[in-house]
Amino acid sequence: MIKHIVMWKLKDEAHGNDKATNARLVKEKLEALSGKIDGLLKIEVGIDFLGGGNFDVVLYSELSSKDALDTYQNHPLHQAVLPFIREAVMDRKAVDYEG
Repeated sequence: MIKHIVMWKLKDEAHGNDKATNARLVKEKLEALSGKIDGLLKIEVGIDFLGGGNFDVVLYSELSSKDALDTYQNHPLHQAVLPFIREAVMDRKAVDYEG
């Protein structure tokens, strides 16, 4: 099993929305992928409630294999979400590991 974790620090404003609105929209858009991409076993998106210097949004996902991770990353439904996220983000960190 592959674990794919991504953290984003959002801009204060993007898409005409404030940070909190964009965090909620990122969460909705990513969690809407659940059950729609082969090999994506679990997807969970959390929004930081403390603020400050922390990252604002985190994605935790489980995929069945490295091939499934590749399928997920290149899937048209995932690709359709990326422009929204990229525009709203000022920093991104990610890790993929077997577990």
